[in-house]
Amino acid sequence: LDGRTVTTHWGDAADLASLCPSAQVEADRLYVQDGNLYTSAGVTAGIDLSLYLLAQDHGPEVALSVAKRLVVFTQRSGGQSQFSPFLTPHAQATSAVALVQLYVLANLTGDLTIADLAKAANMSARNFSRVFAREAQITPAEFVERARVDAARVMLESTHAPLKTVAYQCGFRDAQHMRSVFNRRLGVTPQQFRLNFAAPV
Repeated sequence: LDGRTVTTHWGDAADLASLCPSAQVEADRLYVQDGNLYTSAGVTAGIDLSLYLLAQDHGPEVALSVAKRLVVFTQRSGGQSQFSPFLTPHAQATSAVALVQLYVLANLTGDLTIADLAKAANMSARNFSRVFAREAQITPAEFVERARVDAARVMLESTHAPLKTVAYQCGFRDAQHMRSVFNRRLGVTPQQFRLNFAAPV
């Protein structure tokens, strides 16, 4: 690893840096490509890396299709500590989809009805639903639920907040609603997810 830029799980980054002092360890990256060397920050990040490689070889649509089957996201924004808004194919920064993505992420505790989202996109509700589904390839409701699950995953991984607090801050009706959505989407309860993935804080 001499002189190479690499990443690893946040819990092992300091050890890797001391074992390989000439390597540049990027502790907050999900995956890193340095020439022909690819490294990832753990198991889930390895899936992110695999999807990245799949997109390079076969295009983003194929990677998105695989990601949807895996119930993961094709790209995450930022590092290991940050959750992923990119639950859809890449949207142009000025598109209605991108504007609504930003609005959802900033207002997870809101109602986020079609009317709310259409207003944020400055469109009629009917036209908005059609445009969003065409550009994002999922419904607005699906996007909202995915965003809430991803936000909850981050809180469960990085805090000891009670489940009812996580549920409230991520826009679920209550902890039971969050549990139901987690079971349906991820096949585990929020508590099981936290036990498996939580960082010591």
